[in-house]
Amino acid sequence: MTRQKTALLFGVHMHQPVDNFDEAVTRAVLSCYAPFFKTMRAFPKFKMGVHCSGWLLEKIRTDFPETFEDMRYLSQKGAIEWLTAGFYEPVLSSIPSGDRRAQIEKLSKAIKSHFGKEPEGLWLTERVWESGIVPDLVAEDVRYALVDDYHFIAAGFEKERLGGYYLSEEGGEKIALFPISQDLRYTIPFRPVEAALEAIKACRHDEEDAAIIFDDAEKFGMWPNTYEWVYEKGWLESFVEAVLADEEIEPMHYRDYLRGTQAKGIAYLPNVSYYEMGEWSLKADDAIKLEELKREMGQERFEREGKKFLKGGIWKNFFVKYEESNRLHKRMIECSKAPIETKEYKDALYRLQTNDVFWHGVFGGLYLPNLRDNAYRYLIMCENMRYGKKDVAESGDMDMNGYEEIKYVKERIIARFDSKYGGQMVELSDRQSLFNFQNVLTRRKEVYHRKIVEQAEATKEHEKSEDGIDTIHKAAYTASERIKRALVYDWYVKNSFIDHISDHSLTLETFRCCSFREFSDFANQPFRMQRVKNGVMFVRNGGIYDDTAYPSRLEKYYEMCDDGMSFKIDLESHSGHIYDYGLEFNFHFADIANVTLNGKTFEEGQLYELKSFALCDGYTGRRIVFEIDHYFSLLATTLQTVSQSESGFELTTQGISLMIVVPFSKTMHLEGALRVCDV
Repeated sequence: MTRQKTALLFGVHMHQPVDNFDEAVTRAVLSCYAPFFKTMRAFPKFKMGVHCSGWLLEKIRTDFPETFEDMRYLSQKGAIEWLTAGFYEPVLSSIPSGDRRAQIEKLSKAIKSHFGKEPEGLWLTERVWESGIVPDLVAEDVRYALVDDYHFIAAGFEKERLGGYYLSEEGGEKIALFPISQDLRYTIPFRPVEAALEAIKACRHDEEDAAIIFDDAEKFGMWPNTYEWVYEKGWLESFVEAVLADEEIEPMHYRDYLRGTQAKGIAYLPNVSYYEMGEWSLKADDAIKLEELKREMGQERFEREGKKFLKGGIWKNFFVKYEESNRLHKRMIECSKAPIETKEYKDALYRLQTNDVFWHGVFGGLYLPNLRDNAYRYLIMCENMRYGKKDVAESGDMDMNGYEEIKYVKERIIARFDSKYGGQMVELSDRQSLFNFQNVLTRRKEVYHRKIVEQAEATKEHEKSEDGIDTIHKAAYTASERIKRALVYDWYVKNSFIDHISDHSLTLETFRCCSFREFSDFANQPFRMQRVKNGVMFVRNGGIYDDTAYPSRLEKYYEMCDDGMSFKIDLESHSGHIYDYGLEFNFHFADIANVTLNGKTFEEGQLYELKSFALCDGYTGRRIVFEIDHYFSLLATTLQTVSQSESGFELTTQGISLMIVVPFSKTMHLEGALRVCDV
């Protein structure tokens, strides 16, 4: 039967990072979720799809019962069609198959319990598509999933043929895929209601075509300027009233459209997410080149032709771009493989898998220390349940990058050392406070930093909509002088026990800016790892490069104890010059204002004639104590990153950088210890 109206398949997706700050969740509910469902309650005839991550759903149910009741009312009236996904909102292709199915099952059961509905559709987290997930979706009774129209365009489909659903398969398991319209994503709710209705009708190229939109609910009140536009100026209410009154538009549930409409054919999609995600997953220089290619092509030709061929990276590139993301992800995989089936263990594991901490775009993601702290808390919980009181040393290619790491599980701490990065410490987790003191983030060049350096260009590129509001992708931001000063990039990963050979150029300021002269190849090159009695040895036959190349050898030996480690460092060089040897540490704290160095509130500076230092952390109640058998001077500075979020450019303190400095010529032998003690 010929459909007389344009079917509007409208949906919203609600998500907050697991254990996000209470004030952040409250702000999201009051500015977005509560007014959205309160407004929609007056229009039970408006059909829409809703996905809410399981953690957020439970948070709303317990802390915001009025909003939850509005959601339940709309569900009972038949307005809402519920979609499932992973309960704690993981990127499904990034977690093992068993976890994937368990997380989907957990959310589907919660929807059934709260609303009496069995979801047939799936919200694909961050629209990250890999066909390998299809058998697991089908096994969990998922009949359809949402992707972007860009997924289809990247596979060679014409935009005009994307007004319905296609069928795809993997290993003979079949699923329907709906392409979300980018035009509608950028129109709703940012343009006037009349323009939104025109965009909906423009999606209909043949009689059965639908206008398909399923997007972040946060656009309806939480994104910059949207609360005033959507609620105070009445955009949402006017939009729904106009849709219901329009004789050419029919709001419809996805499941009903699926049952009553023929598929447009078969489709196989590449490994892809939405276009912006592909840009974000590229390294900065490549992302800049992609921007330049788009600019040369021109916006009109890019949308018409270029988008099909000019692709960014894939989501898993974030594991390549950020070592910190890869480490956390591979530690999660390690915990997933452990043969523990208790409810407590699985819940901690699934919470660890939430996607936000593993990537970064125009939202904070990996750059937000509290998200990384949350993830490591659940990781350490898993490890505590996994090992109990066992004393364990395990080695192997844990990060899956071709290099060996070693992990020590002791009574009080978990410590990991990496042969790829200078035999350095890459994890120092306190088992009691569930806190990783090595959870720092290296300062990297990001593509949006160019807008800080070239502020005039950023202003020129920004074009404000005259008859609506900006999307977050077009918003213009300015950077303070403090942020500009902090725009520093590290040429090595900010671990601990990093070895430097420098000279008088090593000062507090050059340390902060990572601009001191480096003579050796020990800071960012692989070492050979060898397990020895009572410990582990890392060795590199490298060089010091001064007026010529001088063969040099560095050995580092670690021996573990219940609360830390003792160490020995032996350095030999054919160079007879006098250098400064620097041993660098980078420690992460939840609240730098609550940290003292040698009994005084932490502040940047240089200390002299020390043989030890102590960092006391009021947040965890722990004290990191370092001591060696030589006098040293100590450089101490904060480690700050410049990132971008929906609010603009942000300066975030990621940790404290310390470097002990001792003179060196020809040979050096150091012995010392690093321990995590009670305050």
